[in-house]
Amino acid sequence: MALEEVQNAAQHSAAAVDPFAGKIVPGWQKLAMIAIGFLIVYLGAARGFEPLLLIPIGFGTILVNIPGAGMGDAPHGMLHIIYSSGVGNEFFPMLIFMGIGAMTDFGPLIANPKLALLGGAAQFGVFFTLFGVALMNLIPGIDYNMKQACAIAIIGGADGPTSIYVSGKLAPEMMAVIAVAAYSYMALVPMIQPPIMKLLTTKKERHITMDQLRTVSPIEKTLFPMVMLILSILLLPPAAPLIGMLAFGNFVKECGVVTRLSKTMENELMNIVSILLSLGVGSQMTPEKIMNMNSIGIIFLGLFAFAVATSAGLLMAKFMNLFLRKKINPLIGSAGVSAVPMAARVSNKVGMEYDPSNFLLMHAMGPNVAGVIGTAIAAGVFIATYG
Repeated sequence: MALEEVQNAAQHSAAAVDPFAGKIVPGWQKLAMIAIGFLIVYLGAARGFEPLLLIPIGFGTILVNIPGAGMGDAPHGMLHIIYSSGVGNEFFPMLIFMGIGAMTDFGPLIANPKLALLGGAAQFGVFFTLFGVALMNLIPGIDYNMKQACAIAIIGGADGPTSIYVSGKLAPEMMAVIAVAAYSYMALVPMIQPPIMKLLTTKKERHITMDQLRTVSPIEKTLFPMVMLILSILLLPPAAPLIGMLAFGNFVKECGVVTRLSKTMENELMNIVSILLSLGVGSQMTPEKIMNMNSIGIIFLGLFAFAVATSAGLLMAKFMNLFLRKKINPLIGSAGVSAVPMAARVSNKVGMEYDPSNFLLMHAMGPNVAGVIGTAIAAGVFIATYG
């Protein structure tokens, strides 16, 4: 009798963590998910859409849905071990943020701090999506609670690791589709952003040239991550884990005395963790989690969030120009999302289409890295409020 009670308690505990646990699905749905896995691999390998992430995610999707293979089964399935070891908790996202810190140059943001407003404005897409989630709940078959709404909204930041981190804290049952949506929209930045950029700016604005940024001293670059960490500790402790790892990786890079550690963070460690994180995300791409109305709604809400974030950054740049004597090119406002450095490259590319001598890349990196910090702060707000 006691053994039966223990087994029942374990089953209830598993259901609380994963509401899809033990659900039986038709075999054709697994085959459909395998086909989706091959499609994801194709998009990464043949079309070049974020291949470092989509190829492992695609293979994880294929492998976990092979009937009888058991690669996602607890407790010994390889993909289950990867997921439970670092994806279902904060371990892998933290390591990714450490690597991002080691790869990031905050110099453009330090040289022109007002560009941080563009990164902050892009977070409007994150918070505005909460209203979109409320409207989506009016559709029959769709039902999101507030924690799930927060996890979905983070997709607007176009930041895969932060999306995984927040969904792991607030809505682990939706992590797979949220992560795939976030990484997919990161990969589709060159397709999604340019039409919005051209729609919301005039030809005259796209021709605005910007002065060369001032040279930032090594001392400024070294002190910046420490100041950023101290402010996060004092003002928003729930965001300190993400910002802290970002600051740690960046400080190791900028202090210049531990080059071996910096190189390891941005190369070998980053590559290894990216492989494991992506495989772990793919392991959650099972029919019971993906083939439902809530998951389909997430795809549309993610695109909505990303479009609003891009628009908000552009409109903030136009608003700032009303008060600035030296105008800024509003195209760099679209780089306020966290897709580093792809969003900055898109800003530069669109600008050069109208003036080949107008190099906006370094200017766009300012709001781009500010967007990384802004999305981490938004995540901290959600976790502090609903975690």
